[in-house]
Amino acid sequence: MGLTILVIGSGGREHVIAQKLIQSPKVRTVYCAKGNAGMKNDGITLVDIAENDHPALIKFAQENGVDWTFVGPEIPLLNGIIDDFTDAGLLAFGPVKAAAEIEGSKDFAKDIMNKYQVPTAEHQTFSDFAKAQAYVVKKGAPIVIKADGLAAGKGVVVAQTDEEAIKALKEMLEKNKFGASGAKVVVEEFLFGEEFSLLAFVRGQEVYPMVIAQDHKRVYENDLGPNTGGMGAYSPVPQISDEIVKEAIETIVKPTAKGMVEEGRAFTGVLYAGLIVTESGPKVIEFNARFGDPETQVVLQRLESDFAQIIDDLLKGKEPQIKWKQNGYSLGVVVAAEGYPNFYRRGCQLPDFSDLETGQIYYAGVKEENAQFVSNGGRIYLVESSGKTLKEAQKAVYDVLKAVDTKGTFYRKDIGFKGIK
Repeated sequence: MGLTILVIGSGGREHVIAQKLIQSPKVRTVYCAKGNAGMKNDGITLVDIAENDHPALIKFAQENGVDWTFVGPEIPLLNGIIDDFTDAGLLAFGPVKAAAEIEGSKDFAKDIMNKYQVPTAEHQTFSDFAKAQAYVVKKGAPIVIKADGLAAGKGVVVAQTDEEAIKALKEMLEKNKFGASGAKVVVEEFLFGEEFSLLAFVRGQEVYPMVIAQDHKRVYENDLGPNTGGMGAYSPVPQISDEIVKEAIETIVKPTAKGMVEEGRAFTGVLYAGLIVTESGPKVIEFNARFGDPETQVVLQRLESDFAQIIDDLLKGKEPQIKWKQNGYSLGVVVAAEGYPNFYRRGCQLPDFSDLETGQIYYAGVKEENAQFVSNGGRIYLVESSGKTLKEAQKAVYDVLKAVDTKGTFYRKDIGFKGIK
């Protein structure tokens, strides 16, 4: 018969998750709510239900014989969608609301790290502007200001001057730039070093690490401009040694998973650790309670095992068998609307990739008009390619982008250069 699976979400991350699931011989149907028009090319069935409409999603799963549900984005997780599905007697993969708080509150995440000796930046939390300002002046720039709650990847300001830091504090604490998410801020020391993303499948205290990736958060080349949701990624990361990765698993991921169990907030799902290699070893920049975007689009290319079988085993208490490719690289570049991450126009006509010979297109902010894809978001699509070397993968992606009309959009031209010697 085969499994019937529901994926919740509509971005590029959900596109690759759904694509990987439908490629499994054990899977019959993959539904995606709401999904996006580009997913249909991969045989994914779109369901017109919003990710925050838990009752409608539960009803759909019940009426359509869904075996289990995979939740992609953070907002439904923080709204307790796993708890709601579980209460309805349905299997769903992701952390319960209490565990998802590791992403929902940076202050909570810091408390967990402090309590369980997980290495991170020196920090303090404030809700009072004057006290936060005094701390910034005392510590001095560069310094990092983070909205406590969710801000779609845009709630972090790496301030190079005291003035820039104080402006960010004012916007969050006094001008309510991020609403309730910025009513509290975490101010932390700026850490120097190479960043990488370490994702792991987690079930309670069991940790199954994935291959690492490196994301490019800043909007422009050479890591300039404001933070975004991510402008490109590659995997693995040659300049990060296996020893550093092992150290991060032992000193960061495992103690965090154990700490969450001890707090009565056992984490099941994908735990994302955004890390930085400092002189004293790897430290945590942030935790997410789900797959990263755009890291997922390159990390899952490296998976040799059956993705659907892994999730099925994790949900059913079995030991998953997980194998990763030992050779080669995957690289992905995000194409965004001009003006992103600030004001941008929608409705830009997208290139036709139907005769693409190498690589893959993962769609995010798109919709269909008159049988053509047009832009419908800030990050529109990602072009991914794999190669024997990182340079080969990079060249393949940029060759695709150079060959098409990208009018009204832009992309970074330097994704992956940090990993190319």
